[in-house]
This record gives sequence, C-alpha cells and structure tokens, in this order.
Amino acid sequence: MGGGGGDQETNLEFTPTWVVALVCTVIVAISLLVERILHYAGKYLLKKNQKPLYEALQKIKEELMLLGFISLLLTVSQERILKMCIPKHLTNHWLPCKKDDDEDAHETVHFQTNFFSLIPGGRRLLSGSANSGYCEAKDKAPLLSLTALHHLHTFIFVLAVSHVTFSALTILFGGIKIRQWKSWEDSIQKEEYNPEEVLLSEVTHVQDHDFVKGRFLGFGKRSTLLSWLHSFVKQFFGSVTKLDYTTLRLGFIMTHCKGNPKFNFHKYMIRVLEADFKKVVGISWYLWLFVVLFLLLNIHGWHTYFWIAFIPFGLLLAVGTKLEHVITQLAGEVAAKHIAVEGDLVVKPSDDHFWFHRPRLVLFLIHIILFQNSFEIAFFFWIWAQYHFNSCIMGQVGYIIPRLVIGVFVQFLCTYSTLPLYAIVTQMGSSFKKEIFDEHIQDGLVVWAKEARRRATNGSNQVVHKESPSPMAVQLSQVETQESAMEEGNDGEIRQVTNQLNAKAN
Repeated sequence: MGGGGGDQETNLEFTPTWVVALVCTVIVAISLLVERILHYAGKYLLKKNQKPLYEALQKIKEELMLLGFISLLLTVSQERILKMCIPKHLTNHWLPCKKDDDEDAHETVHFQTNFFSLIPGGRRLLSGSANSGYCEAKDKAPLLSLTALHHLHTFIFVLAVSHVTFSALTILFGGIKIRQWKSWEDSIQKEEYNPEEVLLSEVTHVQDHDFVKGRFLGFGKRSTLLSWLHSFVKQFFGSVTKLDYTTLRLGFIMTHCKGNPKFNFHKYMIRVLEADFKKVVGISWYLWLFVVLFLLLNIHGWHTYFWIAFIPFGLLLAVGTKLEHVITQLAGEVAAKHIAVEGDLVVKPSDDHFWFHRPRLVLFLIHIILFQNSFEIAFFFWIWAQYHFNSCIMGQVGYIIPRLVIGVFVQFLCTYSTLPLYAIVTQMGSSFKKEIFDEHIQDGLVVWAKEARRRATNGSNQVVHKESPSPMAVQLSQVETQESAMEEGNDGEIRQVTNQLNAKAN
C-alpha cells in the first residue's frame, strides 16, 4: 500500500496529516453548524410559545439520529456484508434491470462519473476493499456489492431528507392558506353576537338556508351517487367557503364550548395543525415496511415505480372526497330532521360521519400520502442523479412523465385543498382536542389533574376521612383522561369523557 502502483488505495498510514486534519475540520464544522442551527431554531420556537412546532423539530432531530445510526450500521457492517456469499445463479433473478454481459464494467465506469461520485469518499468506495474478491475466490457472488451498498446508503438518506422537506413544505403552505381564513374569524368576532341568543332570535327555514342548498339540496337529497360525485368535484375548487366555515364553527362552539361564544375557532385549528405536524414529519415503522416492499417488487418489466404513484394519488382523492362528503352529511342531517329551527342553523358534530368512527384516521392517511409521494419524487431524482435519465432503472419516458405529473399534482392538491379540509372537517367529531386550551393552560390542567387523581386515590385507601377533591379537580382529572385517550386513539373513552364533561358543563 505504501509504495505500490498509482491505482492502489492509500490508507491513513501514508496520508498527509494536513489532509486528515482538513477533512476532519470540515466534517466537524458542518456537523456543529447544523446542530447549532437546530438548537437556536428550537430556542426561537420556545420563545415564541410554539411548543407544537418545537416538538416537531425534536421529531426531525430523532429522524436525523436514526439516519446517523443507519449510516453507522451500514459502514460498520460493510466488511461483514461483503463476506456474505450466495450462489451466482441467485443473482440472475428479480433484477431491476435486464443484465448484460458487460454490465459490471459499464456500471463501475458509470458510477465514477455520476453526481454522487463528486462527494468526498464516493470514488474511494469503488476502489475496492480487502474483501472485494472474497466471494469470487469461492466462485460465488457477494450478497450485496460495495457499489450497491453505497447506492442504498445514499437512497435512504435522500428519502428521509425528501420526506421531511416535502412534509414541512406541505404544512407551511397549507398553513398559509388556512391563515387566510383569519379574516373570516375576525369578521365573525366583530359581529358580537351570542350563539345562544341567535338560536332564539329568529326562525330559520332549513330548506332555504344557503349552507343546506349549496351542500345538500339538488345533489344528495335524491341520489347518494350524485352526492359523492359532487363531493369529489368540490375538492378541486372552493373546497371550503366562508359559509362552510361559519356553519361548522357555530356547530363546534355549540357542541363543545357553549359558555364561550367568543371562542377563537381559527386559532384552535392552527394549534391542532401544528400539533399534528410532529406526527406527519416522522417516518413510522409501517412506512419503512412500504420502502422494503417497493425495493422487493421493483423488478424489470413490472414498472412498479409507475403503478406505485397511483397509491398516494388514489388515497388523496378518496380522503378529499370523504372530507367534502362529511360536510354534505352534516347539512343533510339537519335537513332530514328539521323543516325550520329557532335561531341560526346549527350542525351536530359526530364521529359517525368518519371512516370507522375515527376522525384521526384521516391524519394517518395523510401521513401515508405525503410519505409515498415524497418517496416517489425522491426515487426519481435519486435515479436521475445516480444512474442518469437514460438508465434502464429509470424506465421509459412514457412512464416517467405521468409519474412526475401525478407527484406534482398530489403535492399541490394536498397542500391547497386536502390539508385545509382536514384542519376544519376533523373538528366535526364527537370530541374536542386538548389544543382547545392554550399551552400554559394545558400544562396547568395536567398538573392539577394528576394531583387531584393522586389525592383521590390516597383518600380511598385510607380509613381516616379526609377532604375529598373538589368537583373542579375531578373534572380536570377527566380532562387529562380525555387527553390520554386522544393520544392512544381510544374513541370510546374519548366519547365517554366528553359526554361527562358536557353533562357537568350543563
């Protein structure tokens, strides 16, 4: 190694110290810079009382730590993987590309001239290893070549970064659209009316109400199919109008907070959306399972990368249609029960309008949609940079263009239609979320509820009579139970606790 030919590798024993020091300095400086940026971003969010976004940032840090662990694991296991040998005939099946005789030589030359070879260390990986000929000596093939291992390493990194980036952009631009509704909230607040007084002030003919006429009459009254068709088309333009916002807002207030007619519904939606962001930005185990399944089925001639693009596309259209149809159902429910009502029209939020009676299922589906779409886009750009546009793994142009169009369409529709729909329609469930309280009130409620529960438990275990917890403490304990139930997805418990809270409020 020390004085061999020019094509041999040079290890650290014969590498100039200034080169080693320079490379270490650059790597450490970049790492510290990123760490400081994330640190100060977290401090800024806490200073601005943006706890949900701070928790989302912590989630991003967790994903980066997972990426670091995967990178370390692949690096440490590299030599061991190269020593795992399999019969050569097994490498001729389930290939992403049809294998040619000069495949190996072409692949090596191609990799050294692609984009990722410009990364420091990219060429060195191809130069070989002490174990590169280990399996060849046994007339076998390595389980995974050094080149393929490096490509897989790069792909995992690109996928994770793309998912975090696209999720953040979706929440950011979707949040901008939702914040445009603030003018609607402000105009309602300026009217200075009490919903309970409105209910008794006049008689509203349900069939003549604009919300019912626009959402129900003429479509869903006679034909369920036309009702769903109308919901499908509605998601593409004017998915939420001011009349929709006003009606749904009044229904939420009259169901969950009658005692606070000036409740800021818009601010509540923003807090819920920020809290949901930390769930969307993460990569759960079932999403990694999807990646593994795709890598398994990405076989030459199957065009898996093309058909997989229709999964987020179909899910997005189904979710958007369902959310629009929930609004139609709310209008139809009122029209079916009443001909005229005293006061303004009030819809009744209910979990029964959602799939499996679980509004939170919509967030789960949006999470899958965003990940699969970012996966599709990340895979395209990774192939383009790694193997070039004309690579066989990229596929034919007739398959590439539709993939890109679908990916852009899904990203746009999810940002400007589905996400705003989700933000308002999922509040039409039977229960409210803990974000109905401000952050400092949430923290106070949790502490007070735990103390009340502890005192109640200790009091029941002692014979000596002690002062029982106050009704307010018991109610706060129930609020904490509701919060816990929301996190665990126990809808039955949520409904039971909400009913108890509403009974006490009445």
